[in-house]
Amino acid sequence: MPVTRPEDMAQSFAEAFNSGNVDAVLALYESNAVLVAPPGQLASGIDAIREALQGFLALKGKLAIESRYCIRAGDTALTSSKWSLRGTGPDGKPIEMGAKSAEVVRRQTDGRWLYILDHPFSAE
Repeated sequence: MPVTRPEDMAQSFAEAFNSGNVDAVLALYESNAVLVAPPGQLASGIDAIREALQGFLALKGKLAIESRYCIRAGDTALTSSKWSLRGTGPDGKPIEMGAKSAEVVRRQTDGRWLYILDHPFSAE
Protein backbone atom coordinates (compact mmCIF):
# COMPACT_ATOMS: atom_id res chain seq x y z
CA MET A 1 0.00 0.00 0.00
CA PRO A 2 1.47 3.38 -0.94
CA VAL A 3 2.59 5.64 1.91
CA THR A 4 0.87 9.01 1.53
CA ARG A 5 2.20 10.64 4.72
CA PRO A 6 5.87 10.68 5.77
CA GLU A 7 4.78 10.07 9.36
CA ASP A 8 3.65 6.59 8.27
CA MET A 9 6.96 5.45 6.74
CA ALA A 10 8.26 3.64 9.83
CA GLN A 11 5.10 1.60 10.34
CA SER A 12 4.93 0.77 6.63
CA PHE A 13 8.56 -0.36 6.72
CA ALA A 14 7.89 -2.62 9.72
CA GLU A 15 4.86 -4.17 8.02
CA ALA A 16 6.78 -4.81 4.81
CA PHE A 17 9.80 -6.18 6.68
CA ASN A 18 7.70 -8.46 8.88
CA SER A 19 6.00 -9.89 5.79
CA GLY A 20 9.41 -11.29 4.80
CA ASN A 21 8.91 -9.97 1.25
CA VAL A 22 12.03 -8.09 0.18
CA ASP A 23 10.18 -6.59 -2.80
CA ALA A 24 7.60 -5.06 -0.45
CA VAL A 25 10.44 -3.44 1.51
CA LEU A 26 12.20 -2.23 -1.64
CA ALA A 27 8.96 -0.65 -2.88
CA LEU A 28 9.49 1.95 -0.12
CA TYR A 29 12.77 3.20 -1.68
CA GLU A 30 13.52 5.43 -4.66
CA SER A 31 15.53 3.59 -7.31
CA ASN A 32 18.68 5.59 -6.50
CA ALA A 33 18.25 5.61 -2.71
CA VAL A 34 21.15 5.03 -0.32
CA LEU A 35 21.08 2.71 2.70
CA VAL A 36 23.85 2.89 5.29
CA ALA A 37 24.50 -0.77 6.05
CA PRO A 38 26.63 -1.91 8.96
CA PRO A 39 29.52 -1.40 9.41
CA GLY A 40 28.97 2.00 7.78
CA GLN A 41 29.07 0.87 4.16
CA LEU A 42 26.80 2.54 1.63
CA ALA A 43 24.35 0.49 -0.40
CA SER A 44 23.41 2.70 -3.36
CA GLY A 45 20.48 1.75 -5.59
CA ILE A 46 17.83 -0.93 -5.32
CA ASP A 47 20.09 -3.89 -6.15
CA ALA A 48 22.63 -2.96 -3.47
CA ILE A 49 19.86 -2.24 -0.95
CA ARG A 50 18.29 -5.64 -1.72
CA GLU A 51 21.61 -7.34 -1.01
CA ALA A 52 22.09 -5.39 2.24
CA LEU A 53 18.57 -6.20 3.48
CA GLN A 54 18.73 -9.93 2.69
CA GLY A 55 20.84 -10.62 5.79
CA PHE A 56 18.33 -8.92 8.06
CA LEU A 57 15.37 -10.65 6.41
CA ALA A 58 17.15 -14.01 6.74
CA LEU A 59 16.85 -13.65 10.52
CA LYS A 60 13.10 -14.22 10.04
CA GLY A 61 12.55 -11.96 12.99
CA LYS A 62 10.00 -9.51 14.22
CA LEU A 63 10.79 -5.83 13.67
CA ALA A 64 9.19 -3.32 16.02
CA ILE A 65 9.44 0.40 15.22
CA GLU A 66 8.45 3.46 17.20
CA SER A 67 8.50 6.79 15.36
CA ARG A 68 10.48 9.49 17.17
CA TYR A 69 9.82 12.47 14.91
CA CYS A 70 9.00 13.66 11.41
CA ILE A 71 10.10 17.10 10.20
CA ARG A 72 8.61 18.14 6.86
CA ALA A 73 9.97 20.74 4.46
CA GLY A 74 7.83 20.77 1.36
CA ASP A 75 8.27 17.52 -0.54
CA THR A 76 11.07 16.27 1.74
CA ALA A 77 10.98 15.04 5.32
CA LEU A 78 13.49 13.94 7.94
CA THR A 79 12.24 11.06 10.07
CA SER A 80 13.70 9.16 12.99
CA SER A 81 12.64 5.97 14.70
CA LYS A 82 13.65 3.66 17.50
CA TRP A 83 13.63 0.06 16.32
CA SER A 84 14.32 -3.42 17.62
CA LEU A 85 14.68 -6.72 15.78
CA ARG A 86 14.50 -10.16 17.33
CA GLY A 87 15.30 -13.15 15.19
CA THR A 88 17.36 -16.29 14.79
CA GLY A 89 20.94 -16.28 13.55
CA PRO A 90 22.39 -18.73 11.02
CA ASP A 91 23.66 -20.82 13.94
CA GLY A 92 20.12 -21.14 15.34
CA LYS A 93 20.81 -18.87 18.30
CA PRO A 94 18.54 -15.95 19.14
CA ILE A 95 19.65 -12.52 17.96
CA GLU A 96 18.43 -9.20 19.26
CA MET A 97 19.47 -5.79 17.97
CA GLY A 98 18.13 -2.29 17.90
CA ALA A 99 19.03 1.34 17.41
CA LYS A 100 17.74 4.79 16.62
CA SER A 101 17.54 5.62 12.94
CA ALA A 102 17.36 8.64 10.67
CA GLU A 103 15.80 8.71 7.22
CA VAL A 104 15.13 11.25 4.51
CA VAL A 105 11.99 10.67 2.46
CA ARG A 106 10.68 12.48 -0.59
CA ARG A 107 7.16 12.90 -1.98
CA GLN A 108 6.83 11.50 -5.48
CA THR A 109 4.76 13.07 -8.24
CA ASP A 110 1.99 10.52 -7.57
CA GLY A 111 1.83 11.51 -3.87
CA ARG A 112 3.72 8.50 -2.46
CA TRP A 113 6.60 9.05 -0.05
CA LEU A 114 9.78 7.01 -0.56
CA TYR A 115 13.12 6.72 1.19
CA ILE A 116 16.05 8.50 -0.44
CA LEU A 117 18.44 8.07 2.53
CA ASP A 118 18.12 5.41 5.23
CA HIS A 119 20.56 5.19 8.13
CA PRO A 120 19.25 2.57 10.58
CA PHE A 121 22.08 3.09 13.10
CA SER A 122 22.49 6.87 12.82
CA ALA A 123 21.79 7.92 16.38
CA GLU A 124 23.95 5.28 18.05
